[in-house]
Amino acid sequence: MPRVRPTPPFTKPKVLIGEGRDEENFFKALVVHLGVTDVQVEEYGGKANLQNYLREFGLRPGRPNVVGLGITRDADSSVAQAFQSVCTSLRNNGLPAPTASGQIAAGPPRVGVFILPDNRRNGMLEDLCLDAVQTDGAIACVDDYFQCVRRTTARQHTPTAKARVHAWLASQDDPDLRLGEAAQRGFWPWYAVAFQPLVQFLQAL
Repeated sequence: MPRVRPTPPFTKPKVLIGEGRDEENFFKALVVHLGVTDVQVEEYGGKANLQNYLREFGLRPGRPNVVGLGITRDADSSVAQAFQSVCTSLRNNGLPAPTASGQIAAGPPRVGVFILPDNRRNGMLEDLCLDAVQTDGAIACVDDYFQCVRRTTARQHTPTAKARVHAWLASQDDPDLRLGEAAQRGFWPWYAVAFQPLVQFLQAL
């Protein structure tokens, strides 16, 4: 008979969730950098699983002590659609939904939604990270690299933010890290202006 993994309890009064393991590692590193000790960071296993996560959210041990929930999601091709999708999942599970991305609805629990990269543009977490390192000299090399690929292979695709992040990370001392691992190693400049809306969202939960 297979073992059923026990549902982990909420041990902190605030919960911040991201789509996958990279996002979880990224947000954990940000929380440590900020010295925040009252936020539990988790992943919800991809966009299609948010509904299930929120359904189980109300049944988890320690749920009555949770006063704030922050949900992050990539905008991908539409900020508005991503935000509405999250809000639908919230309402379907009896949770408050904010009126706009980047805002926090009154609780209990308080619920905030942050659509990456910045609640305004289409894109993803990788776009936000690239914004934060635009002044790094390696960015010009990344651009040259993709121009070279197009010139020498006739591949005309526009490199995605994921591809550009991989190329930038390949320029670092340890070239084999994923985005979240790089965050834990201190590669992303948390002081960058690009990260401030996300920092303010986290602090407002």
